[in-house]
Amino acid sequence: MKKISTSVLLALLLIANFSVFAQSTSAKDESFTIEGYYKVKWGHQAEFLELYKKNHYPLLKKAIEKGDLLSVTLEKTLQHGTEDGRWDYRVTLVFKNVQAAFDPNLTEPYKKALYPDQATFKKEEARRFEILDAHWDVQVGKENLDK
Repeated sequence: MKKISTSVLLALLLIANFSVFAQSTSAKDESFTIEGYYKVKWGHQAEFLELYKKNHYPLLKKAIEKGDLLSVTLEKTLQHGTEDGRWDYRVTLVFKNVQAAFDPNLTEPYKKALYPDQATFKKEEARRFEILDAHWDVQVGKENLDK
């Protein structure tokens, strides 16, 4: 077996590291989408939407202003399906990258500034989740059909 020179080995390691860095850098630059589904207890859909728009949406708009969140879209069903498959609202969040999507401080810095009455804010947010039957999030991936 031939000996590999130190410089060749070093060059191979640098190329391998650059390849990993390039892949991780491109992933950091790709937008990342999460869909949140909300199944609201019957008769409370309007209350849920009012609380969402009052307390959560302004926080998301701050994240848009900062540039960590690219868009927020809320959709509702126009007809209903079976009860076990029912959802009332789907919120699609498009983040600038995966790191922003999982940043625990995405909206935290804005809560006290937007809602100085924290007791009321926390009570209303608790109510928003109290009137849910279910909530789940789905990470949405992209598939290149040309490959």
